[in-house]
Amino acid sequence: MRSLTPHDPEVDELEQAFYAAWRSGDLERLMSCWADDEEVVCIHPGGVRLVGLRAVRESFRELLGEGGVRMHVQQVQRNSGPGCSVHSVVERLEVMTGEGLRHAYLLASNVYVRTGQGWRLLVHHSSPANVEALAEITEQGHTLH
Repeated sequence: MRSLTPHDPEVDELEQAFYAAWRSGDLERLMSCWADDEEVVCIHPGGVRLVGLRAVRESFRELLGEGGVRMHVQQVQRNSGPGCSVHSVVERLEVMTGEGLRHAYLLASNVYVRTGQGWRLLVHHSSPANVEALAEITEQGHTLH
């Protein structure tokens, strides 16, 4: 699908701020990326659908309770329309185990909307990636769908 409107680089800046807040464990910075709207939605891997800023804030407070999360975004696919931008991304987590540093992968969709305060996150939905399929797609250089 082609974008209906040109991509706005401010959306990328907001996405970078969102993931930087994850890495630094900065709850206030992370929440400032969200739309000031009680209809925001967040679904963490294996979790329930969280609706509203209060529920989203509490979930991130728990996730960031022990500090930042070592997460990096890869393979961003953008689809933009008037006042809306949808990003499909691969989130690469770095996890320290007894066997050393390991990587886990998640597939996420981020929906951004233009508000009176600029671009803001309306929906974040993340789920576990099939690592074998992800490796095959990455090696072949195909876009994830």
